[in-house]
Amino acid sequence: MTSDSVAGAVERTRRWPLDLTRVVSVIGVVAIHVFAGMVGNPEIRSGTGWWAAVVADIGFVWVVPVFVMISGALVLEPRQYAAGSVSFYRKRLLRLAPALVFWSLFYFIVIRTGVSQAPVTRVGLVSFVLDGRPYTHLYFLWLIVGLYAVAPVLAAFLRDGGKHRALIFAGVVLAATVITGSSSSLLGMLGSERPLTLMALTQWVPYVGFFLAGWALRDVVLRGWALAAAVAGTFIALVIPIIQYGVRPAWSLLDAIAPVSYFGPFVAAASIGVFVCANSLLAGWRPGIGAGKVLRELSDSAFGVFLVHFALMVFLRGVAPFSGATMSFALSALLWIVVVILSFIIVIGMRRVPFLRRLV
Repeated sequence: MTSDSVAGAVERTRRWPLDLTRVVSVIGVVAIHVFAGMVGNPEIRSGTGWWAAVVADIGFVWVVPVFVMISGALVLEPRQYAAGSVSFYRKRLLRLAPALVFWSLFYFIVIRTGVSQAPVTRVGLVSFVLDGRPYTHLYFLWLIVGLYAVAPVLAAFLRDGGKHRALIFAGVVLAATVITGSSSSLLGMLGSERPLTLMALTQWVPYVGFFLAGWALRDVVLRGWALAAAVAGTFIALVIPIIQYGVRPAWSLLDAIAPVSYFGPFVAAASIGVFVCANSLLAGWRPGIGAGKVLRELSDSAFGVFLVHFALMVFLRGVAPFSGATMSFALSALLWIVVVILSFIIVIGMRRVPFLRRLV
């Protein structure tokens, strides 16, 4: 088989809806981090601009679970393990190692200590190592490492059970996660604090349900009234957390029972809904040759954008006009666009340099 025919076969089997969903998801990640500055600003709370920022922030609350679902849809594919688990680990985990080490040190030393000038203490250094969270968003690296570590075990269990086993397994694990998250929140409201503490080696645990759901639901395609109902349900599941967050503390009981977090029932439902609806609406869609090359490049760069965008955002917030972004929706929206564009440009450039490619 020629290299052209191999490339053509890969293109035909590529899941383009997942590529597009991945790109939209990473753009949503940037939105969450950019608009969080406005959402957390008490000086402008309840204003029109503040509500717009809440919609832009909480409206993308599904992006991390969907990222995990996309990973599950691809990584739990049996052919990934045709050469054995050792080959899988060598391919996946060793590829993550340079990014894990470099970005952890970069954000801790350059951004946290240098730019933000956070004090360095012994406790801080120990936390940096044990928490697996040297900076706000980098828990995701340990999350992915953990899921990849258990992927061969999960795939082996799923392999001979078909979609029925996958759906039941994903449903049970995801339900346990949601119930645990809601229970912790409810007990906290009642005065008996039960915080869910995740360390570096356990960051992945609450996301296993989403990981499994990605595989279980990847071939589900809804049509007609079923799709319309799923779209409507997903919309409602997104609107409730937006309003719930915006009117805090008015709906304190709902906040306790259904926390606005990745482990809350509405967020879990919205994440599953976005994944299934996107796959259903885009089922059978295949971009043209030129558009396909662009989409493939953007999709393959999404992980790198996740890693670099926060640094860009921090740097840009220190200069005019973006220094006022936490007070202005228009400036926050402009910052969002600029960070997204610059992040993709930087990552695409890095991917063309052999050594730097390993970091994104």
